[in-house]
Amino acid sequence: EETLTPVRLNEVVHSVFYAPQYVAQELGFFEEEGLDVSVAVGNGADKSMTALLSDSADIALLGTEAGLYVYAEGKADYPKTFAQLTQRAGNFLVSREKEPDFQWSDLEGKSVIGGRLGGMPEMVLEYIIKENGMTIGKDMEIINNIDFTSTAGAFLGEVGDYTVEFEPAATTLEQSGKGHIVASLGEASGYVPYTVYMAQDAFLQAHPDVVEAFTRAIYKGQQWVESHSAAEIAKVIQPQFAETDLDTLTTIVERYQKQDTWKTDPTVSPEGFVLIQKIMMEGKELSQEIPYDSIVVTEFAEKVMTGK
Repeated sequence: EETLTPVRLNEVVHSVFYAPQYVAQELGFFEEEGLDVSVAVGNGADKSMTALLSDSADIALLGTEAGLYVYAEGKADYPKTFAQLTQRAGNFLVSREKEPDFQWSDLEGKSVIGGRLGGMPEMVLEYIIKENGMTIGKDMEIINNIDFTSTAGAFLGEVGDYTVEFEPAATTLEQSGKGHIVASLGEASGYVPYTVYMAQDAFLQAHPDVVEAFTRAIYKGQQWVESHSAAEIAKVIQPQFAETDLDTLTTIVERYQKQDTWKTDPTVSPEGFVLIQKIMMEGKELSQEIPYDSIVVTEFAEKVMTGK
């Protein structure tokens, strides 16, 4: 009997946003590649990065910005990105009112529950607001002092006029009748390497076969998602979301499909890499652009796509 190689994966949060990975888990793509993948949830890119740096994880699924921060600190040994999973922001703006004709300028004079300062969800929100000609703190307010896991609850408790939520929280608020999804931050901000897989350079050097096998399993998941309906995807990943009924799960997957959330292959987009740094620099979280080749390893994605 073949022995599977254990791989410790830390994902930034557990969300339908990462459907191709869950398809790979549920359909046995990792096992097909000889891997036994165990998953822990970081609940924040900073925490997932800490897991990677402290050797509590072999691979982390998190935002590109986390790796850029570590690189910018000047550390000799820094994690590198080897595969991309999502290509748009995965959160949505939820209003207290139905706003079928919502424009971002409607936020003027209002307050929005945002995210952690320096985190990608917050920076994308700030970028969109600035791109729409508003000044934060003057034209509208962003509330940043609420923990990621508590924002929907705070909104229900009458905090803020709007909240920015990932799924399933956004759809749950809508189903409760207390909130209405009025905009997609992913559609408003453009294509970026929003969520990627990273590993320490030492791990990539020592275990190239494992990284290639992992990347191939993710690629299979991406291809499967690309060629199946929202209902089929929801049915496969439902064991990952036992608390969410199948109809709701299908609605969420459909919403993500509609905005072209998932990459169909694991290559990291150089154009998106430039845009994500522009967003970070405008948010004053990055002082200068970091070269693509410094932090992105392309060989694994290229190998699994070409079969060479």
